Amino acid sequence: MNLAKFALVVEYNGTSYHGFQWQAGLPTIQAELERAIRKLCRQSSRVMAASRTDTGVHAKGQVVSFWAKPALGTMTLVKALNYYLPGDIAVKAAYKASNDFNVRRDALSREYCYYILNSDARSPFSEMFALFIPKMLNIEVMSQACQLMQGEHDFSSFVTSSGNMENTMRHVYEADIDKKEDFIIFRIVANSFLRHQVRNTVGLLIRLGLGKIGITDFHGIMEAKQPGLAGPTAPARGLWLTKVNYAKPVGG
Repeated sequence: MNLAKFALVVEYNGTSYHGFQWQAGLPTIQAELERAIRKLCRQSSRVMAASRTDTGVHAKGQVVSFWAKPALGTMTLVKALNYYLPGDIAVKAAYKASNDFNVRRDALSREYCYYILNSDARSPFSEMFALFIPKMLNIEVMSQACQLMQGEHDFSSFVTSSGNMENTMRHVYEADIDKKEDFIIFRIVANSFLRHQVRNTVGLLIRLGLGKIGITDFHGIMEAKQPGLAGPTAPARGLWLTKVNYAKPVGG
């Protein structure tokens, strides 16, 4: 059967899901996307993702690919898949991609943001999407730590376990702290990330921002290259995959 490769930009509220990747008997983003494609196309198709987000992590710019009949129009694909998908998952755009496009390997970088509600009172509207910390954080020293992370480093200290450890060198292109009203937003862009790297980084930044460690301690933990030193692992609910960057537009 003659098939074409399609790419989708997907956003989702990850609260009710056990991450992106398919797991037997558990709700996942991949399973819901494949179910919707099967209903629309009357065929099964494996969905591949640029970044396999963990349980409870959200996305605004996840990119996925799959094979389907070439006659499908991209606007039809968006509308039809959104009809079949649950309300907490949405396709924002669809493109016809080249047959050799690899959604994972062709990605130059991934961008994540972590949201912290830093105010005296919690908010029911951000409960699922941000971490609430009532004690004021020192964003100046947290910004200093972001500068230390930029460039290529061994991020061994920012993984939870050393079991089956992959190459722990990563290149961080950008890392910064921004404040918008009561929210503190940590943003990081890297070629790829180790498992729980971003959430362990946030945990360490919070310790720094609360004055529990100093900037010298932060740098020492980075340089120690010892799994489990960073953290504690920040809750998944504040983490968002915001963008995946490619050398040229996905549909180009």
